[in-house]
Amino acid sequence: MIKKNNFKSKFENTKISSAFFTRNSGFSFNNYSTLNCSYSGGDQNIAVKKNIELAQKILELDNKKLKLISQIHSNNVVNINNNNYSTIFKADGMITQDKNISLAVLTADCSPIFIFDQDATFIACLHSGWKGCYLNIIDKALLLIKKIQPNLDKINVIIGPCLNQKNFEVTKDFKKKFISADSNYQYFFLDINEKSESLFNMRGLIEYQFKKNMVTNIENIDIDTYENKELFYSHRRSTHNNSLPTGRMINIIGFNN
Repeated sequence: MIKKNNFKSKFENTKISSAFFTRNSGFSFNNYSTLNCSYSGGDQNIAVKKNIELAQKILELDNKKLKLISQIHSNNVVNINNNNYSTIFKADGMITQDKNISLAVLTADCSPIFIFDQDATFIACLHSGWKGCYLNIIDKALLLIKKIQPNLDKINVIIGPCLNQKNFEVTKDFKKKFISADSNYQYFFLDINEKSESLFNMRGLIEYQFKKNMVTNIENIDIDTYENKELFYSHRRSTHNNSLPTGRMINIIGFNN
């Protein structure tokens, strides 16, 4: 497990618990070894259930209701409360002010993102891969968050482990698509000599999207999911190694008691 306070986070907040979990110390086997928290990838449901419950217990959030969404690589962000908790949402971001609800997203190269304010008025949890970047899920989330906390100096962001630039090879058409959306996106691509590909800095682009919204309290857990096989599942690595399916890490944020 990787917790933000293991990295001496400048955003330490006793009212909130959060963690970017690794793939280790769970109950799953084979490709899913061992802390797989996805029910949809072919793992045994009983193992997934035990893995999720273990993660909640480690954070001492096992007395809270944990909300997961059906992630679709979109810019959909939903407000979660006790009235709609049981609704199955197709989205990639959640916000709540309900102290009895924790939020989680699953990742295996995409970036998990935690957002909260210093007063612990709200918590938010986002899942952003390249589609989330292109569709700018950050903009959508902050439109909702600013209605709750208009003081941007109080908003903190932590960007978790994800696929880093040196292992994120994309086509030149991919690059052109992004630059057509925002010319400044060109700075997050590095052309590879003698090849028709570029390297995409997803983490850097996510940070840029926050800063463009005047949110500057940002911390990066700058660890690459692709190259750290012992720590993380990686969909891209498993694709390259012909070892699919693979598991998903869970990333949880919640209010302390």
